[in-house]
Amino acid sequence: MSRSRALWLALVLGLASQSLVADENCQQSARTDLERLYCQVIAEGAGQNLPSQADFRRNDPEVQALLLRGPARRLGIQMPDAEGASDRLESPVAARPAEPVPESRDPGPARRGRLSDCRLEGERITCPDRNFDLALNRPNSELAPGVLARDNRLGLNAYEGDLANETAVRRYLSDAYDRYIPKMVEIGLGANTMSFTAFYNAFQTLEGGGVNFAGRMEQTFQLLKQDKQSLAVKARYHEELPDNLFLCDAVNRDIIVCDNVGTNWVFVRSDR
Repeated sequence: MSRSRALWLALVLGLASQSLVADENCQQSARTDLERLYCQVIAEGAGQNLPSQADFRRNDPEVQALLLRGPARRLGIQMPDAEGASDRLESPVAARPAEPVPESRDPGPARRGRLSDCRLEGERITCPDRNFDLALNRPNSELAPGVLARDNRLGLNAYEGDLANETAVRRYLSDAYDRYIPKMVEIGLGANTMSFTAFYNAFQTLEGGGVNFAGRMEQTFQLLKQDKQSLAVKARYHEELPDNLFLCDAVNRDIIVCDNVGTNWVFVRSDR
């Protein structure tokens, strides 16, 4: 979608290329069958949509297996048993525990672990008290008045903590992401959102390089609005859909986001 989309995608793709570079000692440091499979997939060039080794290791075995299933199938590699894979350690060093991710202020009806009452039905998620439809990119005629005006800001707060404090970083990014997704839906770009992994990687790369993450995201948001005022957008860019509610999380009571790291989907409450 023109200049601004190129800038947005350049940010994501540039970071992805860094996160996809496997450590040259990947296999030597692998602790489980799933981690060894991850290294094999990376080595054979089929890991374009996989996170970095460190981020992969932070996921539960079930999520790791979900991430690897597609690449392994394309390479003709048999998947190991996810249930027991985390227990088969070659090294006596214990696996690093997953970093805690703070709950959002308004968990809504469908946080992870609360999806047993909801159903994923193609382009819709149905829950007992409300339904959510897949968000597409919308023409400007369907947007609220003034959302493309210059004074409509993304408005992320600058991070002022210690970059080495992972808990503080994730708390900040969780709040920032919970604002970023609704703002993208607001300007009619629900089908052009970054996954939380891409969002996290963008923060680490920009802040680590001395660039203010919130400021850069604001610049990009303003460019997206400018282009959308004069250029049409496709409703969607692929037909792929999430295949499991375990990939989904609630941003607020009106929006659920699903992602398999490589692809992001936003679902918006039907009566919103």
